Amino acid sequence: MPEPVVIVGCGGHGREIFGIVAAVNAAGGDRWQVLGFLDDAPAEANLGSLGRLGAAWLGPSALLAELDAHYVVGIGDPRVRAGVVARLDPLGRPAARLVHPAATVGPDSRLAAGVVVFAGARITTNVTLGRHVHVNQNATVGHDAVLGECVQVNPLAAVSGDCRIGREALIGTNASVLQGRAVGDRSTVGANACVVRDVSAGRTVKGVPAA
Repeated sequence: MPEPVVIVGCGGHGREIFGIVAAVNAAGGDRWQVLGFLDDAPAEANLGSLGRLGAAWLGPSALLAELDAHYVVGIGDPRVRAGVVARLDPLGRPAARLVHPAATVGPDSRLAAGVVVFAGARITTNVTLGRHVHVNQNATVGHDAVLGECVQVNPLAAVSGDCRIGREALIGTNASVLQGRAVGDRSTVGANACVVRDVSAGRTVKGVPAA
């Protein structure tokens, strides 16, 4: 019997996760039943997009307290995601872990609750992904890398082996973090940037080399 799940956030990122759930179900039987979406302030355009997907907006995120269901936070901004997680954690509902069947996860890799791995992503070996980490389309995470809670790895980004990415950090589209580098908590690595030295907490870096 499929497990009920709700997606928190009905913007584009959340709707992409809806597609991941559908792909997981198609690949291995009906593992999940999407009850619908929760969102505190859904835009009319997003509600229209939900309707075209055959999905429903159920109400605000606090409604999770009344549902016997898993949840996944479909919000791309890592800091906003972390704030939502902080509100939902006390409700005691389990967070779903989703891996698109077109992604790969290597041996001895640890994926915490709430992790979402999108289509084409490559997680190699001995990787640790903290709670509610999202690794987007065609991004890569190399051996022995550790990503903290609510990290966002955007499409086509490459996190090399032995990297340490702090909680709520964002690695931008097509950015690279070279072998063994550290990116601090709540830092942002801009699109197309190349990190060649450690990035301290709370910084935004861009360019090649990133500075």
